[in-house]
Formats: sequence, C-alpha cells, structure tokens
Amino acid sequence: MSSSTVAFRPALSRLPVAIVAATAAAAHLTVATRYGWFPDEFYYVICGRHPAWGYVDQPPLVPLLARAATTLPPPFGGLLMLRLFAIAAHVGCIVLAAVLAAEFGGRRVAQVIGAATVASSPGLVAASSFFGTTVIDQLIWLAVIVLVARALRLATTPAWLLVGAAAGVGLENKQTAAVLLVGVAAGLVMFRREVLRTRGPWLAAGLAILLAAPNLVWNATHGWPNLQFAQRVSQYTGGPLGSLTQLPLVAVYIGPLLIVLAALGIRWLSSPTQREHRWVLSMVAVAFVVFTATGGRPYYSVPAFAALFAAGAVRVESAHTNRLPKRWTATLAVSFVGAVLAFLPVLPVSAASVFRPVNPYLTQSYGWPQFTKQVVSVSSSLPAHVPIFTGYYIEAGALTILGPAADLRHPVYSAHNQYALWGPPKGRPDTVLCLGDFPIDYLRDYWSEVTTLAPINIRNGDKIWETGITMYLCRQPRGTWAEMWPSLSHFN
Repeated sequence: MSSSTVAFRPALSRLPVAIVAATAAAAHLTVATRYGWFPDEFYYVICGRHPAWGYVDQPPLVPLLARAATTLPPPFGGLLMLRLFAIAAHVGCIVLAAVLAAEFGGRRVAQVIGAATVASSPGLVAASSFFGTTVIDQLIWLAVIVLVARALRLATTPAWLLVGAAAGVGLENKQTAAVLLVGVAAGLVMFRREVLRTRGPWLAAGLAILLAAPNLVWNATHGWPNLQFAQRVSQYTGGPLGSLTQLPLVAVYIGPLLIVLAALGIRWLSSPTQREHRWVLSMVAVAFVVFTATGGRPYYSVPAFAALFAAGAVRVESAHTNRLPKRWTATLAVSFVGAVLAFLPVLPVSAASVFRPVNPYLTQSYGWPQFTKQVVSVSSSLPAHVPIFTGYYIEAGALTILGPAADLRHPVYSAHNQYALWGPPKGRPDTVLCLGDFPIDYLRDYWSEVTTLAPINIRNGDKIWETGITMYLCRQPRGTWAEMWPSLSHFN
C-alpha cells in the first residue's frame, strides 16, 4: 500500500469472518462449563464484592465485570455468564484480527486467514476457556493495535482519542497493557515520527493516563502492591533465565503450525513497501523482549503475535488472491482442532491431565464441589461461629462461592493477597479450622494445639487425586487475630 492510498481500507468480509467467529464460539459454548469454576474466577467475583480502584494483584475492571456476571438472576448469572464474557472477548479478538488484516490492505482471503489464526492459536484459545484478566487483556491489545492502525490511516484527532480510550480501559484491566503502549510508542518514533508532530497521539496518551489515574492513585496510596506482585510473578517464573527456559512454551502458545504465518508477517512488514506499517514490528519486539527480560509469563506476548498473523495473512493473499490456499486451510483446521482438544475441557479430565506440562490451568477447574463437600462434612461437627482459615485465596474463594449451596455455616477467611488487605477478623482465634498446604510446624507458631484432621482428595472415576490440602483443627492461639495477621499475610 502506498502513501497515496493510505486512507483506503478494504471492506470487512462480514459473512466469512462471521462463520469463523461462530465456529469458534460454538466450540467454546459446547464445553463452556463442563469442568467447573477456575480458581481465579472465585477470586474475581469476591474482589468485585469489595469494590475498589485496585487490588493487590490486579486493577478493578475484571472484578467488577465478574461481580456483574454473578449478580444476574438464574439461569443467566453465575459461571455460565462468566464464560460467556470470556467467549465474547475471544470472538472480539477473532473479528479484530480480520479488521487488522483489512487495515493492512487485506481482502477476503487475508481477513479469513487472520480471523482463523486467532481462533486456532493455542494461547488465545486457552485464555478464553475461563474468564479473567488475560482474555480481556488480549482483547485490549488487539483493539489498541487496530485503532492505532486506523488512526494512522485517517490522521484525525477523534481516531486517536479512541486509541486513548481503549488504552485507558486496558490499563484498568492489567498493567501489561503498558508494555503494549511502550511498544507502539517505540514503533511510532522509529517509523512514523511525522505523526508525533500532530496532537492526536499526545491527546490519546493524556486520555489513557486520565482513565488509568484512579488505579495509579490507589497503588500509590497502598505502597504499589501491583509492582510487588509483578516482582513475585517474576521470581516464580525464575526471572529472565526462567523466561528463556520457557521460550518453547511461547512457541506452543503462539501455535507451532502458525509460526510460519508469523514469520511471513515479519517478512511482509520488513519489505520496503510496508514502512508505514513497520511500527508493528517494534511493538512485537518490545513486548517479547520486555516480558522475557522481566520474567513475565510465557503467554503475555501472545496477543502481539496476532498482529503478525494479520500481516502474514496479507502476504499469503498476495500470492493467492481469490481463494484460500488448501495448504493453509488444512493448517488452520489442524491447529484449531488441536487447540480445542488440548486447551478446552473437551476430553475427560484424566485425558486432559496429559496436557498439564503445556496447559496446567485446565484441570484446575475440576473438583471444587467435591472439595467444598469434604470441608462441609468436617466443619459440620463444629459450632457455627468457628471460622475457617485457608492458606490461599483459591480455597477461600471456592468455599465462599460454593459453600452456601453445600450448607456451609462457617465464616471463611484468608490472609493471601487481597484477603490480607481486607484485614483480620475481630477477637481471638480460639478454635479455627485451618486448611491448606501448611506445614504443621508453621501452624504451631500461631496455635499451641494443632490436630491433623484429614487430607482433601478429589475422586475422578476410579482415580483419586491428592490435592496437597489438609484440614487442621487449631486451638490455644498465641495472640489475637490482629496480632497474628501481619505475619500470616502473604502475597504471591
């Protein structure tokens, strides 16, 4: 595309793109609630019940959306609505990939390939198997990239303000959006510097900062817990060295069969005729380098590669103008089927566990009703005022959300992440049912009498899975809740 045609964008091929999006949505909807709640979904709902401009481990957008999803009346509210939100975000990514291909000058074939690639990329499919910050982050990334391409084409202030609005919303979802904005800025400085002499990008930046300001103020007044949490994530992944060892996982999440298309996208964007779009290469490079250097999780940079998919789709179309090449049809079909089988709850749980090395999250959605029933069976013999104290927000969330339907009568507390900031219960923990992966000596630092009651195991057919969670009855505390709370609190 030459500069003389920069204002032109091919029309969106609505029907074929809609078919791709509908196929993906149908696959997700068929198994949307098959296993059950993902642990983080419990946490998002509970955080949403405590409205704030920020939380220890995330900005406020997703908790507020989760709360909205679960306050709707049955049968619309609850887990199904959360999953519908996730599927809608994924469908949005699919459509935006087609729109981005159009912004690059791609017509029907390129748009269909771009949409189908996002629909079959394992990292994008996996993130949409449950509701959370990651699937919304992916939607935000693609929206911002599309809007930047559109603003560069139209060269109008309103177009840039849409970029700022999307970026600001993204920063209220997950701080990884800041890496996207740095990458876009680097690309503009390197390849579209003339745009920075107009007011549009600067107004967009100001609007994004304005929308992000409430969460920034919350972080500043609470000691920047989001930065501390990001450091813990980096430590958990092993820092830069750990990220380097996980590079094969990045390839898995992008899609082993789709890497060729990303490479074609790099080649197309690097060609002399595509300098106006070359800012995308800088954006992808910044995302990949920053997330690797800071020890980010291997799926953080996946939405950046969707831009390369769109560019690669235009490159493929240039050689096959009127029809989708059979080779790419087969490649996309195989990738889609593989991603669905490995990253959606399609297979029996025992079979899905085979994919834990590349997808450890899927099977974590299984067994929470069993977990809750086992806790209720033990706690039912205790007076209703005896609290349950859990090691992590995961167990506390499951008991809070699923407990009422299982006749759980006990208050539930934790000192993990945001629970720690909500503060301790009143009084003394004279008798407490503790459950988690606590070492018994750890509990004895807080209670003189600690009795092991039972481990919690999940049955799957004839197999029993050990959860590593044990229930303890703790008596004779060594202080009040308020005195013990600072050392009980932990953020990871």
